[in-house]
Amino acid sequence: QVQLVESGGGLVQDGGSLRLSCAASGSIVGITVMGWYRQAPGKQREWVALVTSGGTTNYGDSVKGRFTISRDNAKNTLYLQMNSLRPEDTAVYYCNLIVRGARYWGQGTQVTVSS
Repeated sequence: QVQLVESGGGLVQDGGSLRLSCAASGSIVGITVMGWYRQAPGKQREWVALVTSGGTTNYGDSVKGRFTISRDNAKNTLYLQMNSLRPEDTAVYYCNLIVRGARYWGQGTQVTVSS
């Protein structure tokens, strides 16, 4: 089994920054992709960013240029640096990874951006 634990969420003002972390543990040999999704109240879950095992990154249009995804393989930890936050970034943020063809989710961490 795989366990994902997110942290780093909170309340921040418009234009502020936060860094989310996602610690992975368990049977995680062979991770292919790690990423972040978010879900705002009343909306569908939205893909935010991903990083492949080879280090390639990709971002959703709404966060491109403001968010940076990274991973520390030695610590089995995924990060999301979020800058220039906007009220529309308010959501529960979920860590996600794909390992040996199976997808796993964290429990989510709340990010609230006040105007």
